[in-house]
Amino acid sequence: MFLDIAPSEFLLTAIVAVVVIGPKDLPRALRTAGKWMGKMRRMSNHLRSGFETMIREAELQEMEEEWRKRNEAIMAAHPPGSVEALPGAPTEPLPPAADARPAEAAPLPPPP
Repeated sequence: MFLDIAPSEFLLTAIVAVVVIGPKDLPRALRTAGKWMGKMRRMSNHLRSGFETMIREAELQEMEEEWRKRNEAIMAAHPPGSVEALPGAPTEPLPPAADARPAEAAPLPPPP
Protein backbone atom coordinates (compact mmCIF):
# COMPACT_ATOMS: atom_id res chain seq x y z
CA MET A 1 0.00 0.00 0.00
CA PHE A 2 2.81 2.41 0.89
CA LEU A 3 5.30 1.01 -1.62
CA ASP A 4 5.70 4.32 -3.47
CA ILE A 5 6.36 6.35 -0.30
CA ALA A 6 9.89 6.39 1.05
CA PRO A 7 10.32 6.21 4.84
CA SER A 8 11.67 9.76 4.95
CA GLU A 9 8.61 11.07 3.05
CA PHE A 10 6.29 9.18 5.39
CA LEU A 11 8.07 10.59 8.45
CA LEU A 12 7.87 14.13 7.03
CA THR A 13 4.13 13.73 6.35
CA ALA A 14 3.57 12.46 9.91
CA ILE A 15 5.45 15.42 11.41
CA VAL A 16 3.53 17.93 9.29
CA ALA A 17 0.23 16.24 10.30
CA VAL A 18 1.12 16.46 14.01
CA VAL A 19 2.11 20.13 13.67
CA VAL A 20 -0.85 21.22 11.50
CA ILE A 21 -3.64 19.11 13.01
CA GLY A 22 -2.25 18.75 16.49
CA PRO A 23 -1.72 15.65 18.58
CA LYS A 24 -5.14 16.00 20.22
CA ASP A 25 -7.18 15.89 16.98
CA LEU A 26 -4.88 13.57 15.01
CA PRO A 27 -6.68 10.28 15.92
CA ARG A 28 -10.05 11.72 14.84
CA ALA A 29 -8.54 13.04 11.57
CA LEU A 30 -6.94 9.64 10.83
CA ARG A 31 -10.22 7.86 11.57
CA THR A 32 -12.08 10.22 9.21
CA ALA A 33 -9.43 9.73 6.53
CA GLY A 34 -9.74 5.95 6.97
CA LYS A 35 -13.52 6.10 6.54
CA TRP A 36 -13.13 8.13 3.35
CA MET A 37 -10.52 5.71 2.01
CA GLY A 38 -12.83 2.77 2.73
CA LYS A 39 -15.72 4.52 1.00
CA MET A 40 -13.56 5.28 -2.07
CA ARG A 41 -12.33 1.67 -2.16
CA ARG A 42 -15.91 0.32 -2.03
CA MET A 43 -16.97 2.69 -4.80
CA SER A 44 -14.05 1.68 -7.01
CA ASN A 45 -14.78 -2.02 -6.41
CA HIS A 46 -18.43 -1.43 -7.32
CA LEU A 47 -17.39 0.39 -10.50
CA ARG A 48 -14.92 -2.35 -11.41
CA SER A 49 -17.50 -5.10 -10.89
CA GLY A 50 -19.97 -3.16 -13.07
CA PHE A 51 -17.42 -2.98 -15.89
CA GLU A 52 -16.60 -6.68 -15.54
CA THR A 53 -20.31 -7.54 -15.69
CA MET A 54 -20.76 -5.46 -18.86
CA ILE A 55 -17.75 -7.15 -20.46
CA ARG A 56 -19.06 -10.63 -19.55
CA GLU A 57 -22.50 -9.82 -20.98
CA ALA A 58 -20.95 -8.53 -24.22
CA GLU A 59 -18.86 -11.71 -24.53
CA LEU A 60 -21.95 -13.85 -23.91
CA GLN A 61 -23.87 -12.00 -26.62
CA GLU A 62 -21.02 -12.57 -29.07
CA MET A 63 -20.89 -16.28 -28.20
CA GLU A 64 -24.68 -16.65 -28.51
CA GLU A 65 -24.59 -14.96 -31.93
CA GLU A 66 -21.81 -17.32 -33.07
CA TRP A 67 -23.73 -20.36 -31.75
CA ARG A 68 -26.90 -19.18 -33.49
CA LYS A 69 -25.04 -18.85 -36.82
CA ARG A 70 -23.47 -22.30 -36.44
CA ASN A 71 -26.83 -23.81 -35.51
CA GLU A 72 -28.45 -22.24 -38.60
CA ALA A 73 -25.65 -23.65 -40.78
CA ILE A 74 -26.09 -27.13 -39.28
CA MET A 75 -29.87 -26.99 -39.63
CA ALA A 76 -29.52 -25.88 -43.27
CA ALA A 77 -27.15 -28.76 -44.00
CA HIS A 78 -29.34 -31.30 -42.17
CA PRO A 79 -33.00 -30.18 -42.32
CA PRO A 80 -35.40 -31.68 -39.77
CA GLY A 81 -37.23 -34.74 -40.99
CA SER A 82 -34.42 -35.99 -43.16
CA VAL A 83 -33.07 -39.28 -41.87
CA GLU A 84 -29.43 -39.72 -42.64
CA ALA A 85 -27.66 -42.80 -41.35
CA LEU A 86 -24.36 -42.20 -39.68
CA PRO A 87 -21.39 -43.95 -41.28
CA GLY A 88 -21.01 -47.38 -39.72
CA ALA A 89 -24.45 -47.31 -38.06
CA PRO A 90 -26.46 -50.56 -38.34
CA THR A 91 -29.39 -50.50 -40.75
CA GLU A 92 -31.13 -53.53 -39.18
CA PRO A 93 -32.39 -53.92 -35.63
CA LEU A 94 -29.87 -55.40 -33.23
CA PRO A 95 -30.33 -59.02 -32.05
CA PRO A 96 -31.24 -59.56 -28.39
CA ALA A 97 -28.32 -59.53 -25.98
CA ALA A 98 -26.75 -62.93 -25.20
CA ASP A 99 -26.89 -62.41 -21.44
CA ALA A 100 -30.62 -61.60 -21.42
CA ARG A 101 -32.71 -63.91 -19.22
CA PRO A 102 -35.56 -65.85 -20.72
CA ALA A 103 -39.11 -64.85 -19.83
CA GLU A 104 -39.43 -67.71 -17.32
CA ALA A 105 -36.33 -68.34 -15.25
CA ALA A 106 -35.79 -71.80 -13.77
CA PRO A 107 -36.33 -71.92 -10.01
CA LEU A 108 -33.26 -72.01 -7.83
CA PRO A 109 -32.39 -75.34 -6.19
CA PRO A 110 -32.93 -75.50 -2.40
CA PRO A 111 -29.85 -74.86 -0.25
CA PRO A 112 -28.03 -78.07 0.92
